[in-house]
Amino acid sequence: MPMAGTQRSRKIGDALAMVAVAVLVIFAVFPIVWAFLISLKPEEDIVTATLTYIPRRVTFENYVAIWTRSNFPTLILNSSVVTLITVAICTVIGTLASYAVARYRFLGRRELMMFYLVIRMFPAVMIIIPLFILMRGLGLLDSRFGLALAYTTFLLPVFIWMMKGFFESVPNDLEDAARIDGASRLGAMVRVVLPLVLGGLVATAVFIAIGAWNEFLFALMLTTSTGSRTWPVGLQLMVGEFQLPWGSLAAGGIISIVPVMVLFALVQRALVRGLTAGAVKG
Repeated sequence: MPMAGTQRSRKIGDALAMVAVAVLVIFAVFPIVWAFLISLKPEEDIVTATLTYIPRRVTFENYVAIWTRSNFPTLILNSSVVTLITVAICTVIGTLASYAVARYRFLGRRELMMFYLVIRMFPAVMIIIPLFILMRGLGLLDSRFGLALAYTTFLLPVFIWMMKGFFESVPNDLEDAARIDGASRLGAMVRVVLPLVLGGLVATAVFIAIGAWNEFLFALMLTTSTGSRTWPVGLQLMVGEFQLPWGSLAAGGIISIVPVMVLFALVQRALVRGLTAGAVKG
């Protein structure tokens, strides 16, 4: 009887947990589904006296309009280039820095990591003005590379913090064995450690890419022309004083989250592959 009661309580707990997860999933997915449904409506069917979720008439004119009658393809290209540059900088510098922090014990190591954490605690608006002056002095204002450098200032500490944990999970004995066989410290890291943390490296890089892809404040303040402006700024500038194109905004938002969904799919596969391939065999 006590065992039966325990099983019944466990089933009830599992059911409640599933209900809670389902509610959270619906809460998170509903705005995306609603935006998608709005993007399929004609403009005259969006703002009506009665609220309707399912479109009475399905049309793709909002997607055609935002892709052919605006600079949205250029905005998407700018965001892609800036994101790739940001990820490349963070991956190269962050991988070496996080490996050094994880493996070496040096004076000020703890304080350095706390400094990285404190950087994330301050709002980004505090460094906008000095960063604007610095970028203007270096001639990097209103450029893709300059915007990528600005993104690196707050995304690189996140990369180092995340990768430090992955590097610390790899036993030092593997590197010691490689160094006994003649490998250098850098060679041991590249040939032994990186394959074991490849899943974490890809997941961290994609996390950084999503942060750069969706960033708005820096892109708004540090870009002034269409040649370097990103998609979040472009969508914001579509909102006029007397005009609010809900259909085009929804279509632009749906187009913009497609790369994010693809990246999340890649994260899941790469993470599972890295955890299963990077096993220590005795």
